[in-house]
Amino acid sequence: RINYQIWRGVSMIILAGSVFLLILVALFGTDGYGAKRWIQIGIFSFQPSEVAKLAIIMAFASMMSVYRDKMQTVRYGILPYAAILVVICGLTALERHFSGVLIILALGATMMFLGGVEMKWFLIGGALVGAFAAIYLATMGYASARVTAWRDPASDPTGDGYQILQSLYAIGGLMGLGFGRSRQKYLYLPFEHNDYIFPIVCEELGYIGAMAVLILFAMLIIRGYWIAMHARDRFGALLAAGITTHLALQTFLNIAVVTNFLPATGISLPFFSYGGTALLMQLFEVGLILSVSRQNDNNFLYRNWEAAG
Repeated sequence: RINYQIWRGVSMIILAGSVFLLILVALFGTDGYGAKRWIQIGIFSFQPSEVAKLAIIMAFASMMSVYRDKMQTVRYGILPYAAILVVICGLTALERHFSGVLIILALGATMMFLGGVEMKWFLIGGALVGAFAAIYLATMGYASARVTAWRDPASDPTGDGYQILQSLYAIGGLMGLGFGRSRQKYLYLPFEHNDYIFPIVCEELGYIGAMAVLILFAMLIIRGYWIAMHARDRFGALLAAGITTHLALQTFLNIAVVTNFLPATGISLPFFSYGGTALLMQLFEVGLILSVSRQNDNNFLYRNWEAAG
């Protein structure tokens, strides 16, 4: 049982390490699926952008717990956080990882909102992000093609619209085909074990099983925010809230993509999608939330268990 407070002192080191790893990706990264996001180490691959997401949460929580009374100022409430986001997002954009940029920006904005930054800065930041997104989509051909496929996937059923059409084919039915009996996972739906695993869940378990999965995610997210609201200090509250927001964003964006609510992006479904770095980081994040919960003065069950032990 590790006290989450130890991560306060090393949060800036982790942030610096994530920046270093992102630079390594830009210099020596491995290409795959039209992007350069991984560092290859022997037979293993590592995705530093996943570390950067948690580093943003930890660093911002640590800084905001120190400068809590100065968050309304530009020097302490805007400039350091904006500089960190520009560096991290710039390096992530070089990987052609647009979804990663959006998640990092959303996490940064969430942390700044919880930290007490004035609302006018969110309007300014939103305008800048909108301009960046427009330029990015205009210069990156594959991104604009995904938007076109999202608007009308049937216009190119064997090309850019193929994946989303196969995903929609898999989603449907009240009871599903039964566990392990999916048809779409047999060379029809690409990345059925990773980004598009939720349609397979829908195909096998049906509407009832899919709703059960969504309810479990909702319970996890609600519990995470409850822990954040009852944390014993500001760092723990910001840390738990930031991590919970990350899990909520990942879940929402993944399901929104596979149901064609949003254009296709490379976002995994927490705890379901195959993948080493993302899964390890998500498990580590949940461990941090549990650490905050254990230190919670209002945690009745934990205090009684400690007394009994």
